[in-house]
Amino acid sequence: MTYTIDVHISPDEVRRRMRADAIAGLQADTKSIPPVWFYDERGSQLFEEITRLPEYYLTRTEHEILETHASAILDCAGPNLALIELGAGTAEKTRTLISVLLRRQMQVQFYPVDVCAAALEIARQSLAAISRAIKVHPIVADYTRGLNGIGQLKRRKLALYLGSSIGNFEPDAAVSVLRQVRASLRPGDALLLGTDLVKNAALLRAAYNDKCGVTAQFNKNLLVRINRELGANFDLDSFRHVAVWNRLRSRMEIYLQSSCQQTVSIELPGLQVTFAKGERIHTENSYKYTHAMVRSLLQDGGFELEHTWTDRREWFALHLARVTA
Repeated sequence: MTYTIDVHISPDEVRRRMRADAIAGLQADTKSIPPVWFYDERGSQLFEEITRLPEYYLTRTEHEILETHASAILDCAGPNLALIELGAGTAEKTRTLISVLLRRQMQVQFYPVDVCAAALEIARQSLAAISRAIKVHPIVADYTRGLNGIGQLKRRKLALYLGSSIGNFEPDAAVSVLRQVRASLRPGDALLLGTDLVKNAALLRAAYNDKCGVTAQFNKNLLVRINRELGANFDLDSFRHVAVWNRLRSRMEIYLQSSCQQTVSIELPGLQVTFAKGERIHTENSYKYTHAMVRSLLQDGGFELEHTWTDRREWFALHLARVTA
């Protein structure tokens, strides 16, 4: 069987967008770089390592929910499904659903969407090895800007947005992302949304400050990528990983903090960025939700919440929401 990767965003366009985001973010009063740029090949590898860390409960807990409730989730989603996964990476967390769906359908049409082509190639190879009945259609794209072509699929669609990735966005931006997804779906299609729930602050801090320092490597890899692709000269040893719980805003906040006063040069477009000692680059938020927050988010995004599944500790939740007319 021959597989192709559908490229909606070229490497040159990825580099252009990253350069624009980095330049704008590093020149702002509060420096920041969007978390989407974590995920080059090395960043995707490091994130896979993070998901296996003992402190990082999110992936493990979400997998537990999927293992327990996959059949019920698919019952709710409806028959004759095509699966579309947003920010799929290597699609490791999706295999439980695919395996159950294989027992219900002669074929599983799977459309993993990600900006990292290398991660999608791993997903393609690993799923192809499981069964010839899994038809993988990888799409290199930024799903936050829409899913061109997905809306033309004739099968009923179940869009998967797992891992609480929605929590990386500010509330208004999260609604906008869901509306973009909604625009590619039809009445009767569904969304399975993963959300991390509010819990003990010590558990949250530990999840983003692992003892092995893998999360710190993941965070600093953003600087490695900017050095490589934009000709910058960030000294990784001059920045440290910082993760703090902001209770008032119900989110973990991730930073790279300068350990000294320094100036960093970026060749493209010939920019110098000055850092004071202790100054931070904001690299990621991870919002933690209540059930009321999720219901409001889905409603504002154009979906109707139908069912929620949680683990026994109520640390994490999967929500099936429907597109209605």
